[in-house]
Amino acid sequence: MVRYTQTSRGTTYQFDGLVDLMAKATPLRSGDELAGCAAGSDAERVAAQLALAEVPLRQFLDEPLVPYETDEVTRLILDTHAPDAFEPVKSLTVGGFRDWLLDLAPKPQAGAVLGALAPGLTPEMVAAVSKLMRNQDLIAVARATRVTTAFRSTVGLPGRLATRLQPNHPTDDLRGIAAATLDGLLLGCGDAVIGVNPAGDSPQTCADLLHLLDGIRSAYDIPTQTCVLTHVTTTIGLIEAGVPVDLVFQSVAGTQAANQGFGVDLALLREGHEAGLSLNRGTVGQNVMYMETGQGSALSADAHRGVNGRPVDQQTLEARAYAVCREFEPLLVNTVVGFIGPEYLYDGKQIVRAGLEDHFCGKLLGLPMGVDVCYTNHAEADQDDMDNLLTLLGVAGCSFVIAVPGADDVMLGYQSTSFHDALYTRQVLGSRPAPEFEAWLRTMQLMDDEGRVLPVEASSSVLRSLTAVGR
Repeated sequence: MVRYTQTSRGTTYQFDGLVDLMAKATPLRSGDELAGCAAGSDAERVAAQLALAEVPLRQFLDEPLVPYETDEVTRLILDTHAPDAFEPVKSLTVGGFRDWLLDLAPKPQAGAVLGALAPGLTPEMVAAVSKLMRNQDLIAVARATRVTTAFRSTVGLPGRLATRLQPNHPTDDLRGIAAATLDGLLLGCGDAVIGVNPAGDSPQTCADLLHLLDGIRSAYDIPTQTCVLTHVTTTIGLIEAGVPVDLVFQSVAGTQAANQGFGVDLALLREGHEAGLSLNRGTVGQNVMYMETGQGSALSADAHRGVNGRPVDQQTLEARAYAVCREFEPLLVNTVVGFIGPEYLYDGKQIVRAGLEDHFCGKLLGLPMGVDVCYTNHAEADQDDMDNLLTLLGVAGCSFVIAVPGADDVMLGYQSTSFHDALYTRQVLGSRPAPEFEAWLRTMQLMDDEGRVLPVEASSSVLRSLTAVGR
């Protein structure tokens, strides 16, 4: 194990391996304090960042943070690393990589260069460089990165901000879900996916929800995709039963042990991916998976240990989850950034920082990255913090955000962003929905040629007909 040292103002700090150095260099968050791996002071954190800046990027290929022998995520990361793609940056340190990214970001060729580089980067590399960046650095580089995916609509094009319409209901009432879906469609939301978290996870409940959503989508030829966010094994069974499945969903994490806590491994995810592909339901693309992550998921499952049993910081583990996602070429990936609670991200400042980090790391690794801009009611955060993060993510070129009726998910019991929040972001930044969905909105007289959502009374016939589908 390599020991790293840094002297600052007469004090020498020592860090035992990359696991310790990465944790100590991470901006303060409550989850790392809970895990016992956070820096003990701001001075130690700065010393760790100075030491991390001098680490060669190649070191992350030689010194895994989680053992190769016992963790299939580590094996996936190292076995799929592309040396040819890594070539442009292989001689750089973490600090040099930061400078290289910031120099590249404003240039016209940045998107193509970063897209070609992605297979050569490991999650640990991008997590490391993010720890040396200010918020504006994370935004500038993420905005320059281009990741595009497609199913019935295209996600990630420049100047576009898509939304997941999330019409959850505490009792899975079909009329309630249909009404929330209608509300979102009338406000121009749902171009990334219309996705329901079921309150009950029985196959029959999920089948009923999928039939409802597909009925609404097909009745009006809406160029989007639907999803019920149930376990991948349930979805595989539904596919075998002939239920109309568009996207195969699964939550994933950054260690083998954490994924086992979710009841999955890479082999099962491959089975789900192949099942989704077999249906061939996409019209403009075949990205068939939707995956969710979140800082703190490994720690909450006591599955956050690395080399020699040392705790790995939660942001690095989050980035490792993106390697799992990348393996399956998903249509959508989003970090549910503030959902787990203040034990992991204590307040609005930590949530904002984590959201920008996650978006940056996911995009740099080649993922169609979205963010659920959210918090729990016992966190030291409020809707102003969410407004700030939502706006910053819009500037950063976030692929999609979550849209919930009134920003209050009455089933999951947390605060997110609303249909109106998505409209605000598009308005102030000049963003538009996915092109196929925007054309549909104009055809249905729900949006004008300038991208403005029309008043409900201007589309009363649509209101009546869509409501009928939910009965």
